[in-house]
Amino acid sequence: MKKFFWFALFSALFAFSRVGFAQTVDTNSPDGMIKTVTTQVLDQIKTDPSIKNGDINKITQVVNQKILPYTDFRRTTQLAMGRAWRQASPQQQDQMVEQFKMLLIRTYAGALSQVRDQTVQFRPFRADPGATDVVVRSIITNNGQPVELDYRLYKTPQGWRVYDLNVAGAWLIQAYQQQFAEKISQGGVSGLLQFLTQRNQQLAAGQQPS
Repeated sequence: MKKFFWFALFSALFAFSRVGFAQTVDTNSPDGMIKTVTTQVLDQIKTDPSIKNGDINKITQVVNQKILPYTDFRRTTQLAMGRAWRQASPQQQDQMVEQFKMLLIRTYAGALSQVRDQTVQFRPFRADPGATDVVVRSIITNNGQPVELDYRLYKTPQGWRVYDLNVAGAWLIQAYQQQFAEKISQGGVSGLLQFLTQRNQQLAAGQQPS
């Protein structure tokens, strides 16, 4: 199974576990925050058929209202673009964040229907008391298949924020860096924006990305 699918699936599992539980999440504890949201995800999917069926409007609403306060997707996009981020205008940066976010949201919609009998096992959390960048490690078993799922978080004045995922040995940001670099080398930042916009249009029309 392609790692891209696992990225979509487990990003979705983390994301949608926030629905209805945002008030109980302790953002001052990186492992506590991750444990709270991931252990509640299956019940949430089961009780909201529209999410499980991939309702893109409901998913987008959930992302904007319940996910973004606990993540730093702008940081994710910036790291995925590398030095090209500084070449982009403020408007282009905002557009990049939105298009990249929508790409993953639309992928979430398809991945959610694949969730079956999931269990979560967290590994012991180890970090220096003064650490500002940490990794929370876990093993997800989905359909009997165990997959490594790690979250990278950094500390902000508002609490810990997720900005990267490691699925089956590959980090999300790293996985997109090469693709983004290729598009930027071919057509600059505007070329990457055009690519993401077209990909989102394809997904919205029900076409599978090539």
